[in-house]
Amino acid sequence: MLGQHLRPDLPADLAAYGEARHAPSRPLAWRPGRQGLRALGLAATGLALAGVFLPILPTTPFLLVAAWAFARSSPRLDAWLRAHPRLGPMIAAWEARGAVPRSAKGLAVIGTASSLGAMTALRVAPPLLAIAAVLMTAVVAWLLSRPS
Repeated sequence: MLGQHLRPDLPADLAAYGEARHAPSRPLAWRPGRQGLRALGLAATGLALAGVFLPILPTTPFLLVAAWAFARSSPRLDAWLRAHPRLGPMIAAWEARGAVPRSAKGLAVIGTASSLGAMTALRVAPPLLAIAAVLMTAVVAWLLSRPS
């Protein structure tokens, strides 16, 4: 097909377009977003591990972000995370039935209430406090609706 010999990694209908034919060729394994996703996964894993020990920091949301990022960027890190004895079961429970552990729910409620209390003590402007309260209540309500 026209242009297929110039960019074998593109379908024939796209390779025929001028910008596709003149685009610099890169190995298929290299993608600009891949390193960014891996960095996001590593940062989220670090925060999730910190959340295991710090009651104010949630573990589950960071863990799910890490699993998502690693699944798209690093098969090795994805396999490590899923095989982790402490973190792997949380990912499996989420993927199987959208479940969040009871302890994570409890910590989320405590953390949210603490945050609202701190915002009140710091005298955050009432409109901002109201917006934060509505958003936090919605998140906690959704989280509590998930199976354990």
